[in-house]
Amino acid sequence: MACLRELKLQIKTLEKIFTKSHERFQTLNSSLDEMEFRFIDENGKRYDIMASITPDYPSSPPLWFAASEETSVVSAVQILSRTDGPDNHLICQVRILLHELCQLHNVALPPDVDNLKFPMDAPPAEEPLGSCEEGDSDEGEFDFAAGAGCEQEQESDADADTDIDILIDLEADDDKSNADLKKEDSATLDRVRRQLRNSQMGSSKYSSVQSSDRLMKELLTVFQSEAVKKDIYSVELVDDSIFEWNVRIKSVDPDSNLHSDLMKLKEAGEEGCILLHISFNDKYPFDPPFVRVVSPVIQNGYVHSGGAICMELLTKQGWSSAYTVEAMIIQISATLPRGSARALLDSKSYQYNLPRALESFKHIMKYHEKGGWYTPPKSDG
Repeated sequence: MACLRELKLQIKTLEKIFTKSHERFQTLNSSLDEMEFRFIDENGKRYDIMASITPDYPSSPPLWFAASEETSVVSAVQILSRTDGPDNHLICQVRILLHELCQLHNVALPPDVDNLKFPMDAPPAEEPLGSCEEGDSDEGEFDFAAGAGCEQEQESDADADTDIDILIDLEADDDKSNADLKKEDSATLDRVRRQLRNSQMGSSKYSSVQSSDRLMKELLTVFQSEAVKKDIYSVELVDDSIFEWNVRIKSVDPDSNLHSDLMKLKEAGEEGCILLHISFNDKYPFDPPFVRVVSPVIQNGYVHSGGAICMELLTKQGWSSAYTVEAMIIQISATLPRGSARALLDSKSYQYNLPRALESFKHIMKYHEKGGWYTPPKSDG
């Protein structure tokens, strides 16, 4: 509870200091799982950077993702993966990140960085801006050392008022805790987590660790989602691989022909759901996953030969590392009936397969690279 409270305090502090209108560094979105920031250089160029809170935070630092491939941004982000101790904390990570970005882009460090302590007192002049050292005990400042429990030594009346305002918000957040996972989902997470810890990732270790950690976060979010609790769709891993998911869409627009077809398949003893196979590579979330329909065979609905899905969202052109797997699944389930999809009630003579889907998707990409994307609209996914 102490670590959760500490993380919430740091998030609230960052939101208050680096607002969405800050001229140099902005907090765009924030949650206990993921943060999204934006750095703006002296020419007004914007760089979006995301931080994913790891399951064992703060024992390990957040995982950072830069949407830009520019060397200056990538090198600054990579430094954050090599921190230890108190520097693993989010507020310290932001200080280090800003220090590196401003230095690499030859811009002045915003004075707001001095307030990256709680409560928002400026640090001593002799303290380096690029780190949060263990053992700091300035008046009114939290000790961010592991296990310190976020206790304050002293605070002024004005700082206490700020503290109370933030803590009121945090009490409300505590009342919205996630429901317990299903036993089978919890067991899956434990197995995969142990497997990832023991695996050796070879030459692509950094990229693979980034991808697997992001996907573990995504899987946890899916297991906790309302859509899964209401059995709108379900997810299982293929052979406990975090890079291969089977998704069963069990509910689509009840007024659609696709819904009627699925109900007829269910009455005939079939599953009565749409089975998707999603595969991720070790460059995720910067590369989109490959998604195909496994069953039933579908006509229309932007589903092509082999089960390939024709959606701009699933291409490098339309994908964004900010998208989530959950949002993608929901968009696909909404787009299929919108495209007048129909499930074949007797498809024994034709089955989807991966090679045909891959080949079909290549043709889809080539076609739209020349002619552009028209349907479905990008707003649909």
